[in-house]
Amino acid sequence: MAKTKPGKKDLDSYTIKGTNKVVKVGDCVLMRPSDSDKPPYVARVEKIEADHRNNVRVRVRWYYRPEESIGGRRQFHGAKELFLSDHYDVQSAHTIEGKCTVHSFKNYTKLENVGAEDYFCRFEYKAATGGFTPDRVAVYCKCEMPYNPDDLMVQCEGCKDWFHPSCMGMSIEQAKKLDHFLCSDCNSEDDAKRSLNGYPASPISEPKVESKRRKR
Repeated sequence: MAKTKPGKKDLDSYTIKGTNKVVKVGDCVLMRPSDSDKPPYVARVEKIEADHRNNVRVRVRWYYRPEESIGGRRQFHGAKELFLSDHYDVQSAHTIEGKCTVHSFKNYTKLENVGAEDYFCRFEYKAATGGFTPDRVAVYCKCEMPYNPDDLMVQCEGCKDWFHPSCMGMSIEQAKKLDHFLCSDCNSEDDAKRSLNGYPASPISEPKVESKRRKR
């Protein structure tokens, strides 16, 4: 832990002004932006300290929204997605508006109800270069895009891959009513297997019966 400068003392917690919410090191917080038209900034508290006048300041590690990154927002980014950046800062604790929860991607997808203060993070972000860790993630569907938890996807019973209804020529309503689903590739394979393994449409002896009737 870094040494605290003379006249400053480390604090275990800070109570958000006008509330009974207590912020501790490691918590994620919503911080008031200078432009009131913008959504609150999200940060992780790394340190809380007070000076000799009891002014409380917090050292934070910023989360970036996709639109704040160099590459901008992309199709697969979720509405509540954040990137944990390598950008650290010191701010007045008075700018903290509230607390929030930044879930892992896996835990976020398991939430039954996503609240206003629920976010998720699956990438770390280098603010100076625009680089991401990990730099590759799994892709799905014919469009080969990473998973966006805001988008409904249906799983193929054949290949077990996940697909966007729109990429399969379906509406969201149609997809929700499906009991079973095979993607176009598995459907064509299934049809081919049926034609190879299927029985003839008519009994083999039938033409002989027809020929006897003609003789009469």
